Amino acid sequence: MALLLVLFLANTILPIFSEGSPQAADPPLIHHQIHLLRPQSGAGGSHVPGLSCLSWRLGVETNNIIGWRTIPQDCEGYVGHYMLGHQYRLDSKAVTYEALLYAQSLKLPNDGKNVWVFDVDETSLSNLPYYAHHGFGVEPYNATLFNKWVMEGKAPALPESLKLYSKLLSLGIKAVFLTGRPEDQRSATATNLKKVGYRTWEKLILKQPSETGTTAVVYKSNARKKLEENGYRIIGNIGDQWSDLLGTNTGNRTFKLPDPMYYLS
Repeated sequence: MALLLVLFLANTILPIFSEGSPQAADPPLIHHQIHLLRPQSGAGGSHVPGLSCLSWRLGVETNNIIGWRTIPQDCEGYVGHYMLGHQYRLDSKAVTYEALLYAQSLKLPNDGKNVWVFDVDETSLSNLPYYAHHGFGVEPYNATLFNKWVMEGKAPALPESLKLYSKLLSLGIKAVFLTGRPEDQRSATATNLKKVGYRTWEKLILKQPSETGTTAVVYKSNARKKLEENGYRIIGNIGDQWSDLLGTNTGNRTFKLPDPMYYLS
């Protein structure tokens, strides 16, 4: 039997690799092959301005580049054009569209305990008017100037986030705003939110004096844990920073909005 098996293999497999067979020949030449990409250059080898900044933004949004304090000096123009152009709005819309599809697919108990956690800065409210005057993140963070801007209460709503907020309310999902802003900015924050269309919410959670110095991940994890301990179900969680979405008690699903202007841990 063993001899028959050897003869069978010799007569069936070996001819496949014999000279002249298609399998033995060199692989056919593939025409129009794509050449290896040249980093920071076009097909002809010429430099493409902003290409390295695009790669940097990808690293930021995927949380591969962390711990940075300012955007690269050379990327001020790129980030500014992105934030002020159509792509930022389209990217935000893609995120909130998926969030809404997810929310609409759920069958939730009607007990008033379903909540969606919204970050505030660069999620519900946009500080783009401020950052446009401060290099879109190329300047180091200035707490005095930024806090002055916050107290003015002039931040516009992020349009796609406001649409998501309204749709969620119609589905019976309540909003919880969870922000790293300090407690002494509660009045300015609440007034700003209402002025731009966020009419109502279940809770507005701000950082207490005892939590000063706590990282965003720890602070927001603790806040979400308290929500769940009080019987709330965190159906969704949306923010512009990974620190809004990492840690514990993050909710059933998280959604990351774009923000290449600053990093919070």
